Amino acid sequence: MAAAIQIPKSTRALVLRKAAKATKPVYHDAVLEERPIPELKPGQILVRIHAAAFNHRDHWIRKGLYPGIGFGSVLGADGAGVVVASPDKNDTLLEKRVFLVPMRGWERAPDAPESPFAVIGGNKSNPLGTFAQYVVVERDQVIPTPDHLDDVHAAAWPLGAVTAWRAAMINGQVKQGDNVLITGIGGGVALLALQLCVARGANVYVTSGSQDKIQKAVKLGAKGGVSYKSDDWPAQLATLLKKNGASALNTVIDSGGGDIMGKTSAILKPGGRVVVFGMHANPKVTMTMREVMKNQKLLGSTMGSKQDLIDATNFLAQHHIVPIVSDVLDGLEAAEQGFQILERGDHFGKVVIRLTPDSPRTFPAKL
Repeated sequence: MAAAIQIPKSTRALVLRKAAKATKPVYHDAVLEERPIPELKPGQILVRIHAAAFNHRDHWIRKGLYPGIGFGSVLGADGAGVVVASPDKNDTLLEKRVFLVPMRGWERAPDAPESPFAVIGGNKSNPLGTFAQYVVVERDQVIPTPDHLDDVHAAAWPLGAVTAWRAAMINGQVKQGDNVLITGIGGGVALLALQLCVARGANVYVTSGSQDKIQKAVKLGAKGGVSYKSDDWPAQLATLLKKNGASALNTVIDSGGGDIMGKTSAILKPGGRVVVFGMHANPKVTMTMREVMKNQKLLGSTMGSKQDLIDATNFLAQHHIVPIVSDVLDGLEAAEQGFQILERGDHFGKVVIRLTPDSPRTFPAKL
């Protein structure tokens, strides 16, 4: 093993363990453990993790609500740091800042994964997770971190980014001048979709149950927003569109499910698209003949390919987009606090664990 720095023999990692105490509802344990760092094989590298970000799936895994849970595997899908070791002493990645590709099984196929698809972290098919001081990873499963991002904000990017990019740019086909609705603003994917669409030149509108989150979205470039707690929110949005000189939406990017087609059909142009990347409110979407007659399209969108993530990262670098970070926690010991923040659901942006003291705490959000 040729190393750029002195490499320890072991790493601390946050490991998923079956709940030691029976509770209803179930909530599995996240245990900080010391684990040996295996010898690197050809094609592998060692990354020192400087920052790792939470996703809602981490919380769902502990609740037993996510498929393919792997007890004994390390939690975390998003992480950024620096390459510190490789079996090849001339490896061009040595000492380079990178973030990890958070999924496996989908390299570049345009419509769906080429092989069985999985997201790393807490998964039985792959023990790799980013909530660790060091991770061994295939060298072709990391992407160079854009120069304008620190590691905290780079960690906030990958899984949300690939999901937002595919939902908005691939399936939603958002382009300059489009009118786009993003529901449930405040979560990581919705915020990244907002930033990507604004950078593309689209007119973005949002929904939220919080007026504060709507105002924060406006500061990030949204044209306006309405509260989904109001029964007449589609009519309110129609008024807002008209006020801004628009007659209808081109695309809806949704994470709630339920009657999103029925609620938006009247303000969605004929041939418009509703892209659903989650169903947090209702695990079923209703579509009627009314939408069929208007040629309106309902598309499911889950994660994306490695090529999608590369394309999204190039776009991010071109436009100097900085992902929104809500909370920065210091050290893996603070992980339980991160899970509590996810449970409350009042955060605006990503929750990130900083593993090294030289990773900046704050960074201005840009579009």
